[in-house]
Amino acid sequence: MNMHAQPQRTLAETALIDAFGERLSLLPGDGAVMVKRDDAIEAIKHGLPTRRVESWHYTDLRRLLTKVPAFEAGAVTKALAPVLEGSAVLPVLNGVSQTKLPEIEGVTVQRVSEKLTDGSVAPGLDPYGSDDAIGALNTAFVADGYFVDIAEGAKLEKPVELQNLQAGGQSHVRLLARVGAGAKAIILERQTGEGEEALVSSVSQLVVGDGAEVTWLIVQEQPDTATHLAQFKAHIGKDAKLTLFVMNAGGRLVRQEVVVRTTGEGADFKLRGINLLAGDTHTDTTMVLDHAVPHTTSTEVMRNVVTGKARGVFQGRINVHQYAQKTNAKMACNTLLLSDDGEFSTKPELEIFADDVVCGHGATVTEIDHNHLFYLMARGIDEKSARGLLVKAFVAEVIEELDDEALVEALEERLDGWFSTHG
Repeated sequence: MNMHAQPQRTLAETALIDAFGERLSLLPGDGAVMVKRDDAIEAIKHGLPTRRVESWHYTDLRRLLTKVPAFEAGAVTKALAPVLEGSAVLPVLNGVSQTKLPEIEGVTVQRVSEKLTDGSVAPGLDPYGSDDAIGALNTAFVADGYFVDIAEGAKLEKPVELQNLQAGGQSHVRLLARVGAGAKAIILERQTGEGEEALVSSVSQLVVGDGAEVTWLIVQEQPDTATHLAQFKAHIGKDAKLTLFVMNAGGRLVRQEVVVRTTGEGADFKLRGINLLAGDTHTDTTMVLDHAVPHTTSTEVMRNVVTGKARGVFQGRINVHQYAQKTNAKMACNTLLLSDDGEFSTKPELEIFADDVVCGHGATVTEIDHNHLFYLMARGIDEKSARGLLVKAFVAEVIEELDDEALVEALEERLDGWFSTHG
């Protein structure tokens, strides 16, 4: 008989388990929700994922998560001006949504704390797989967030900005959205904070109705002391279009998961991502895309800039199911290394069970082209400015694909802010 001893728990694992026991009575939820919470903490008790878990091979969470801050009930933060002027802002301040909700034509907004209390959110708390550590952490501790329900046929004149702002300690939030058939919307998810030590988990769930068009933007600018563990999950209906734009420009330890499934023929998914990595940070973007029905398309383009001792990861897996004939899927990951000490690992995967598909992937890693640098410097531009122009051009190309002038300008301002600090 072989006995397999449970490895000794790390300080972080012990802190999470202890915190759950202390906070359980404060967390909202009916019986069904509490069962989900118990299951989630049991998954954490079995240990955080290590590099032995394939999907976490480049991000050994058990080793990297060295410290878990306590909850800071008295921490205070304020809503920020929106990234795009005129947006309707829904702020979650240190894990708590606002009781006074704005009126948005064609949109119904509800607090997630209410949906936890009545149990209506319980089915959405299930993990998407056995290695869903972020989902387990969030399910165990989530207390609030927003549910945004966009009516069929609604055409939102202004974006909705979901702000998740932390002021230190722990914050666990759910951001839920349902977009009705034929509707059109821009939703911006903003993740940032000011706490010196923070552990943030955020799970976003989106259902895109038939024929709807959604642009969802994630702008993550956590301070370089924060751990940010996030997940975006979406189902895309018949003839619907989802464009997901992700910008990671902060955080000490970051994992952004993207889990998308096409559920209707004619569905189209686009992922455009920018990872701006500096200092001694670790950022992991991991995507799992399921083409589950015939006649669907997807394209994924990631651009990464690495400087200092930063480490980055992009894992992208596309699953083409047996009946998903006529799938057209393409994925590319391009990295610009600006430092000899920086690292970036890329792992593209295709798993295809259909025989009538067009699928491909590619990855490149490069440095600044010295011929291009010389060309600019020969025309009177100093070296630092010339390097900045080349780096910005490398990533700005992805932003410009959004085809919305105001949105492009707003995001390029975020780029300029990062470059002014890390350029």
